[in-house]
Amino acid sequence: MHGAWLMLQQEPAEHSFSHLLGALIALILATRILGGIAQRLGQPAVLGELLAGVILGGSVLGLLDPTDPAIAAFAEIGVLILLFQIGLHTDLAGLIKVGPTATMVAMVGVALPFAGGYFIARALGIDVVPALVAGAALTATSVGISARVLSDLGRLDSPEGQIVLGAAVLDDIIGLVILSVVAGIVGGAEVTVLSVSWITIVALGFVVVALVVGRIAIPPIFFFLGRSRVEGTLGLIALAFAFTLAWLADAAGSALIIGAFAAGLILHPTPQVKDVEKAVTALGHLFVPIFFASVGAAVDLSALGDSRALLVGGALIVVGIVGKVAAGFGPWWFKGHRLMIGVAMVPRGEVGLIFAQMGLTTGAIGADLFGALMLMVLVTTFITPPLLGRIATRAAITTKTDRPGEGGIDDLVSGTMRREEGPALSGVVTTGAAPDLEEDPGDGLSPSERAALRAQQRIEARLARLAQERDAKVEDPPS
Repeated sequence: MHGAWLMLQQEPAEHSFSHLLGALIALILATRILGGIAQRLGQPAVLGELLAGVILGGSVLGLLDPTDPAIAAFAEIGVLILLFQIGLHTDLAGLIKVGPTATMVAMVGVALPFAGGYFIARALGIDVVPALVAGAALTATSVGISARVLSDLGRLDSPEGQIVLGAAVLDDIIGLVILSVVAGIVGGAEVTVLSVSWITIVALGFVVVALVVGRIAIPPIFFFLGRSRVEGTLGLIALAFAFTLAWLADAAGSALIIGAFAAGLILHPTPQVKDVEKAVTALGHLFVPIFFASVGAAVDLSALGDSRALLVGGALIVVGIVGKVAAGFGPWWFKGHRLMIGVAMVPRGEVGLIFAQMGLTTGAIGADLFGALMLMVLVTTFITPPLLGRIATRAAITTKTDRPGEGGIDDLVSGTMRREEGPALSGVVTTGAAPDLEEDPGDGLSPSERAALRAQQRIEARLARLAQERDAKVEDPPS
C-alpha cells in the first residue's frame, strides 16, 4: 500500500490526479462564466465555452491539454450525450408531416455545402481525405441552436420552424453517415465504390436494426422504470442504454456516435422521454462543456495566423452560408418564408464541432484545416441569431413548449438563461396560454405524470363549465 502511494507521488505532474482536478476546476469555472456572458450578449453558450477552451489551451494559458486521456474521455462522453439528446429530440413520425419539403431542404443543404467544401478545399491544394472531412463538416446544422432561436421568436411550431427542425435532423443523419465513411477510409479502408457502399450500409443498417428491435424491447423496460420512485434511476439507465448502443455500433464497424443517436431515436416515442431528457441534461451540463472547451483548446492560434489557413477558413464560411441559404429555396412549391428557413439552417454549432474533432483525432486533418473549420463553425454560429431576429417576424408565443432550463439539446448548446418577456405585440391577438406547470417534488409524480394530471384536470374543469352553462339555459329559457 505504501509502495503504491509512493508511485502515485512519483507520477509525472501532467498525469497526476491533482493536475486533473485543477484542469476540471478551471474548465468548469471558465465555461460557466464565459458561457453566461455569451448568453447575455444574445449568443449561444457554446461560443463562450469554445472561447474558454481557447484561453485555457496551449495557445494562451496552457492549463488544458485536450490530448490528456482523462480529459479526452470526458469529452468523448460529452459527444455521446449530445448525439443521444439529438436523437431524443428527433420525432421520426413528425418528419413525415413535413417530409417532402424538409427532405428537399436537407438534400440541397447537404449536397451544395459538401460538394462546394470539397472542391474548394481541393482547389486550395488540400488532399482528398481532409477535403472530404471539410465537406462533411459543412453539411451539419445545429439542431440545438436552431430550435432555441426559433422558440425565442415564437416560430418553432410554425410550418417554417417544423421544416427547419426536420431538415436539420435529416442533415445530421446524412452527415453522420458521411462521417462514418470518412472514418472508415481514415482507418485504412480503400476508397472504392464497394468499400464506401459497405460502410454506408453498416451505418444505416445498424440504425434500422436498432430501431426495429429497440422499439419492441425497450418501451416495456422504461415503462417499468418510470413507475419506480428511485431518484435518478431513469436517466442513468437511459444513459447506460445509449452507451451500450454506442459500444455495439463501434463493434459492428460503425461510429460510436451512430449508436448514441440511435438510442435517442428509440426512446423518443416513450412516455418517459421528457424525464429522460431532463435527467441526461443534468449530466450533460458537466460533460458537454468539457467537450466544447477541449475542442477550443485544440485550436492552434499560430496556425490560424497563417494566410493560407485564413483563406481556407474564409472560403469555407462563404460556401457554408451560401449553400444552406440556397437550401431554403430548394422546395420551390413552398409559399412560406423560405429565406428564414435558409438562414435557420446556417449554424453548424455542436454538430460541426463533432465532425471537425473526429477528423482531428483520427489524423484525417491537421491543425491548419482544423483551425479553419473552427473559424467556420464560430462565424456561422455567431451570425445566425441576429440575422434570424432581423428577417423573421416575431410571433405571439401562446404556449411555450421549449423553455430554457427544461432539458434537451438546446439547453446544452444554447444555455439555460431565460430572457425576459417583453410586452404583448401590437396587432397580435394571443389566445389563452396553458398555465405553467409548477414543480412540486412532494407529490411523488414525475414531470410527465404531473403534466398528464394537469391536462386531465383542465379537461374536467372545461366539462364542468359546459355542464353549468347547459343547466343555466335549461333553468332560464328564453322568453
